[in-house]
Amino acid sequence: MKRATSILLLVILTIAAWGGEPAKNFTAMEINHIRVKIPGLFSAHKSFSLHLDSLQDNEFCFPLPGGKLISSYGGRRGHSGVDIKTKANDTIRCIFDGVVRMAKPYAAYGNVVVVRHTNGLESVYSHNSRNLVKSGDVVKAGTPLALTGRTGRATTEHLHLEFRIDGQHFNPSLVLDLKDRTLRKDKLICTKLGNRITVKSKLINKQ
Repeated sequence: MKRATSILLLVILTIAAWGGEPAKNFTAMEINHIRVKIPGLFSAHKSFSLHLDSLQDNEFCFPLPGGKLISSYGGRRGHSGVDIKTKANDTIRCIFDGVVRMAKPYAAYGNVVVVRHTNGLESVYSHNSRNLVKSGDVVKAGTPLALTGRTGRATTEHLHLEFRIDGQHFNPSLVLDLKDRTLRKDKLICTKLGNRITVKSKLINKQ
């Protein structure tokens, strides 16, 4: 009986956490660190899908309209995100609806904002000259989050952008067409393999 009750409680908590808006009550670890695991994200299944193809136009905003890609993901130095540049103190906007998990100075990231979206996807915006939001703020696609700067380890004013699943970063080009500054209308398959998480794109055939 106790086992059945525990399983039922876990199911209820999972539905509450991922059935709509992300949870707003964050732990000290979540408020103070970028790379954190999300309890329960892979507890029921080792794989789940993010349906970018189902988003409406008003549910997406390119974070730096007019921005130009100056550094790609990966490479020999293992860049954990992409760098986008416009001008100093330009407005950085939220990509999708969500809740601000973290907003503070953080080591080489400088002033950083982390937003948790539904299903565990997180977006990270860093090197900001000033953050405009705080942890716990509910934000929408297009909400101003910060101003571009060069705080932390940066040589020029720009936005360092990351996407993470359960704390692990993956290529932002799976989510964004960085040349056209648009959303890729694909389905992302997120799979946990041991301690590693893979994110792959599955093209959607629209008849």
